[in-house]
Amino acid sequence: MDWLHEIFKHSPEIALFLSLALGYRIGKINFGKFQLGGVAGSLLVAVVISQVGVSIDPGVKAVLFALFIYAVGYESGPQFFNSIGKQSIREIILAVVLAATGLLTVVLLAKLTGLDKGLAAGIAAGGLTQSAIIGTAGDALAKLGLPAEELKQLQANVAIGYAVTYVFGSFGAIIVCVNILPKFMGRSIRDDAIAAETAMQAGVQVLGPGQLAAVPQLVGRVYRVEKAAGRTVGEIEQSSTPPTTIERVKRAGQIIAASAELVLSQDDIVLLVGRRTAVLEQASAIGREVHGEPGMDLAMQRIDIVITSKQLQNKSLGQIAAEASPEVRHGAYAVGLARMGKPLPMSPETLVQTGDVLTVYGAEKDVSRVAGLVGYTVIHTEKTDFVYMGAGLVVGLLIGLLVVKIGSIPLTLGSGGGALLSGLLFGWYRAKKQTFGAMPGGAVQILKDLGLAGFVVVVGLSSGLQAVETVREHGFTIFLVGVAVTIIPLLLTMLFGRYVLRYDNVAVLAGALAGSRSANPAFGEILDKAENSIPTVPFAITYALANVLLTLLGPLVIAFM
Repeated sequence: MDWLHEIFKHSPEIALFLSLALGYRIGKINFGKFQLGGVAGSLLVAVVISQVGVSIDPGVKAVLFALFIYAVGYESGPQFFNSIGKQSIREIILAVVLAATGLLTVVLLAKLTGLDKGLAAGIAAGGLTQSAIIGTAGDALAKLGLPAEELKQLQANVAIGYAVTYVFGSFGAIIVCVNILPKFMGRSIRDDAIAAETAMQAGVQVLGPGQLAAVPQLVGRVYRVEKAAGRTVGEIEQSSTPPTTIERVKRAGQIIAASAELVLSQDDIVLLVGRRTAVLEQASAIGREVHGEPGMDLAMQRIDIVITSKQLQNKSLGQIAAEASPEVRHGAYAVGLARMGKPLPMSPETLVQTGDVLTVYGAEKDVSRVAGLVGYTVIHTEKTDFVYMGAGLVVGLLIGLLVVKIGSIPLTLGSGGGALLSGLLFGWYRAKKQTFGAMPGGAVQILKDLGLAGFVVVVGLSSGLQAVETVREHGFTIFLVGVAVTIIPLLLTMLFGRYVLRYDNVAVLAGALAGSRSANPAFGEILDKAENSIPTVPFAITYALANVLLTLLGPLVIAFM
């Protein structure tokens, strides 16, 4: 294997991308109904490759994880802040339960197996995948007044316990959250994620990429004027409820202006656009439908408008439609309304607020007129605003550097918690002010996928060799205790969440459970299974708490051992 070592020595990025490629391929293999998934597969491959000897700059891990967690926050910011309130109490309790059961499991098993304070703290750090415990436990050991040699050995044991247990700490959380939990609740993450998304949308049908409605609500039909001869365009448009629009008129082979005052003649050809029910209602009063008439096709637009007009604040859609003049409403059809990314029902009773996004359909001149009256048009782009994204990451990483001490215990969000918080804030603000800060969905997805998978690969490449060597030297006791510390708190918290907190949605509980353990690889797999952002809000709440609560375990383990 010397030749492989030389390759990886000169180009360690090869090991990273090889782990990703093989890991995702292995992750797709079905073992009965069990599937590892790309993240877990990449982690296992990275551990195997690490045995050859690979050195990866730890800065790579930090960059990849920051990109992943910021993208998660950015995508979920609007939904997160809409969900904060009394409804978050379950997530708070869940995070406390996992931290408490984690502490009890570590202390009891370490005492039963005769492990020292250092190994116990290291197992807590690795088995619960909270690296900050290494620092807080080391500080707590230094304050015990131990002889220098004993202190040095105990602090080294913290690193050993962490190295041996961290890999399974990541992998075990995936097993519980992605495989055991859905089987326990008898439903899949994907099915419950769809159900939750549907409930959030209040019955509003949202089409996915590449999907089209079989029966569109807005249609255009071409008719030959027979019964409507002698009537004006305006008269015909206003004779149905809701009104329709004659967008184009062809007379004697020539296209003429379709003004409201134009009187239609026998055998004129007209393009009628409107809601399906109104167009069909008008058909019998105009004449017979014709097909393939040259020059009668017209490109329509569908645009999103951010509402800024104070005159529309807290008015219902029905009230706005009633107050708008025919000239304002002409040819423009409201087909959607969303608030902070959440679709709202298009019912007359729905209240409008400034900052809502109104989707309007119609000819270019009509939708542009409406946009000028109520707000500004959202410019959809495939380019990422790197000024906004870079600023968000800088703010998040600076927040992660902040340390608050409670007594002798330092508390910090860390780079992950800081980037997540910043992503949530920047994503929320982007949803309110959509003139800057664009990050297309595809860009968000690649940051999440590559960031998370790359992060766990670097972890595997960096700690895999040390973990295997330490197991050979110290036996499997440390590893087995680490397995128990990973699995038992997750299972107990899962049961508590299901039967005490009454979680009945697999996707929501999976996200909350992964966040309570700050289990980023597991969260990545949950998102992959869910195929939407439903698990993100419970994860974001419990993850922020876990970064504080689990960090506190370092000095607590030292104190109770």
